[in-house]
Amino acid sequence: MEKLTDYFPGLTEDQLTRYAAMEGLYREWNARINVISRKDMDQLLTHHILHSMAIAKVIDFPAGSTILDVGTGGGFPGIPLAVLFPQCRFTLCDSIGKKIKVAQAVADGLELDNVTCVNARVETLPGQYDYVVSRAVTDLATFYPWIRHKCTKAVLYLKGGDLDTEIATCARQCRIDPARFYQAKISAWFDNPWFEEKKIVIISQ
Repeated sequence: MEKLTDYFPGLTEDQLTRYAAMEGLYREWNARINVISRKDMDQLLTHHILHSMAIAKVIDFPAGSTILDVGTGGGFPGIPLAVLFPQCRFTLCDSIGKKIKVAQAVADGLELDNVTCVNARVETLPGQYDYVVSRAVTDLATFYPWIRHKCTKAVLYLKGGDLDTEIATCARQCRIDPARFYQAKISAWFDNPWFEEKKIVIISQ
């Protein structure tokens, strides 16, 4: 947990307790339902929890915000963010039932009353959300049409590599003004080499 307090010095004791418990819960559930590769489990804090929390370096979700996590898998980035922003409501959505089962179990184990887990395709969800977050579920040109009418403020998309061509393709195919895209390098905040190519793509609505 020392790594978390280095990057997020304002974490409360309650939040730190939940982040510490998170690792044990994921190890327990991943042994039953494999949602994280076995070798990656040893890097859970860096590769999954801290990676998810990077979104908080580009936005401080206002209290009362509604956030939709699309393709959450076992609960990333939604669950680490829900701990960080207890005054916001998170809906975690995945079309694969066994993955959402793990996300629900972890949310229950952490007693997160600001998390709702839904087993569905995002296109079928009713209503709108202030923000959409996601972690590299597909290319942006495929992803954006799924959530175009579900997000009112901004999309925050975790992905790695050279994204210039992918963003240009999304802007062209989805008819989005390129000025609405912004790329933030996670390595600007986290000094671990694993983050060197990791980015957050922000699409303002």
